[in-house]
Amino acid sequence: MPERYHVRVSKDYLVFCSGHFITYEGDQCERLHGHNYRASVEVGGPLDTNHYVFDFIALKNLAREFVDELDHRMMLATRNALISVEANAKSVRAAFGDREWIFPREDCILLPIENTTAELLARYLGQRLLEALASRHRFRPAVLRVEVEESFGQSATYTYEADAQGEA
Repeated sequence: MPERYHVRVSKDYLVFCSGHFITYEGDQCERLHGHNYRASVEVGGPLDTNHYVFDFIALKNLAREFVDELDHRMMLATRNALISVEANAKSVRAAFGDREWIFPREDCILLPIENTTAELLARYLGQRLLEALASRHRFRPAVLRVEVEESFGQSATYTYEADAQGEA
């Protein structure tokens, strides 16, 4: 088996304070609340000609860019079958059954995910990172992990493995 190395970034500025609510048990919906989330990112693969997996600074900058987009926003999942989300230039309306929330548009981020769980937030960030690594740096990691901690000691991790995706 070829050698693999991993680099990980987990910095004080990879945090986002955001509001959300999720559906659960098929027909329930949480109350609106928020978390002080923390994110960390790890990429793995062979060493390149410079003898590193990937540049720490570039990885930190990408991670920070995507985390900052979530900071101080109301996160709304646009692919949730139970929550309708309608946006216009001024506001966003979210509804679950007879419950309804209206937020200023500038305070929201509409996420193309099914629920704003830590698991799916980690996947969302991971997929954004994979796209940016490929398009901006021509780099495809053998492994990428994104961990999202929604409160101390409570986190979820998304893992992408190129080999598992049928890629070299």
